[in-house]
Amino acid sequence: MSKTLLVDLQTRDYKETWELQHKLVQLRAQGLVPDVLLLVEHPHVITMGKSARPENIISKMFPVYEVERGGDATYHGYGQLVGYPILDLTLWDRDIRSYLRNLESVLIETLAQFGVTGQRIEGRIGVWVCQRKIASIGVAVRSWITFHGFALNVSTDLSCFDTINPCGYDSAIMTSMTEQLGREVSISEVKRPLVHAFESVFDTELQTTSEGKLTALQKLDASGRI
Repeated sequence: MSKTLLVDLQTRDYKETWELQHKLVQLRAQGLVPDVLLLVEHPHVITMGKSARPENIISKMFPVYEVERGGDATYHGYGQLVGYPILDLTLWDRDIRSYLRNLESVLIETLAQFGVTGQRIEGRIGVWVCQRKIASIGVAVRSWITFHGFALNVSTDLSCFDTINPCGYDSAIMTSMTEQLGREVSISEVKRPLVHAFESVFDTELQTTSEGKLTALQKLDASGRI
């Protein structure tokens, strides 16, 4: 069984976390760090993927970033659990489609532990509940190292999606665990089930490490040593 570092960034600015992903992709490609899963909750932000259309931003009340991931416009904000796996796909037969299906499986298994039935819809990326989208997925791959990832609406204020056409759809298509269960669901109670689902689907052992230790792994001297 492989081992993956788990780093819980709590609440972090999007740009700061985006830059961290870039650094970790570089280090992973050089074999200087193992696979990493970042968990984070972002303040309000809109990101535009490579196929995003400008008209899908309805309001610019939140910061907007154009990023490398696939897909269109999406919103990140409080009450949403975001995961960024930094994984070496050379260990997974360089199969991006299978990787996307695995991310969906992680989210479906997580929801199942709360009695919510998540589903795939043919031709659409993400996880759905009764034709409404509860989790978005958008990834990028560089040197066969993954970054960007998934966003699960836990207790997200769904009115924030009114600022965009999420992935080209009307904002009313979005839902959350809180809405589906009819009770407030906290980010903290979802993290452990999601970690267990990730371990199961990716056949890995997640080892929690501190942000400080992860930062230390980035401090390389000119010879490439830590």
